[in-house]
Amino acid sequence: MGLGVAWLVLDRLGLTENGVCIINDVSLKVGAGRTAILGPNGAGKSTLLRLMHGLLRPSAGAQHWPAPLTQGMVFQRPVMLRTTALANVEYGLKLRGIKSPERRQRATAALERVGLPAMAGRPARRLSGGEQQRVALARAWALEPQVLFLDEPTASLDPASSREVERIIREIAASGTRIVMTTHNLGQARRIAEEVLFIDSGRVVEQSPVEEFFTRPRHAAAKLFLEEETP
Repeated sequence: MGLGVAWLVLDRLGLTENGVCIINDVSLKVGAGRTAILGPNGAGKSTLLRLMHGLLRPSAGAQHWPAPLTQGMVFQRPVMLRTTALANVEYGLKLRGIKSPERRQRATAALERVGLPAMAGRPARRLSGGEQQRVALARAWALEPQVLFLDEPTASLDPASSREVERIIREIAASGTRIVMTTHNLGQARRIAEEVLFIDSGRVVEQSPVEEFFTRPRHAAAKLFLEEETP
């Protein structure tokens, strides 16, 4: 059971591709405001995230939203349109039917919140990797999603850029948006998350409050993972 009232329920969720089981019989309730999905490489973290978001259709089971929630997603390597940073942020608003000048106002405010107002007129594809990720977060944040899914949002970034992205994620969460993220960075999970979903070989074998997971993991695979990943 997740922390708080469940806003997402997975009921025996599974995914099989080309005869290979990738996600196997996952049943859980997510109620936390900030959830980190952890697990070894190849365990199925990103696949589970995409199933939760609805980007992938499960082979078995289902996901249920007790109440409809607007969603957003940011990937490890964001796709930037061949236009300015500001136009990239505006694009998502345009797809939602937001008219000018509100679209320009919201996009400008979002770039300010991620610390990139000076980059508004720069070609997005010429920005650094960290700056592009911040533009992607601004694009998602401008839509005011009730849930934001993040797939390894700092995996390709240097430490300074990672810290800035973490700051933005915490601010998005503080604004009331629920966060579900995959990460390979245990320190990041501990700094941001309230709860951990630990996945091993396609199964979620542990769901715990974050401090309980890091200090008293219950499942043998989780204990081994922490021993191997902790310096």
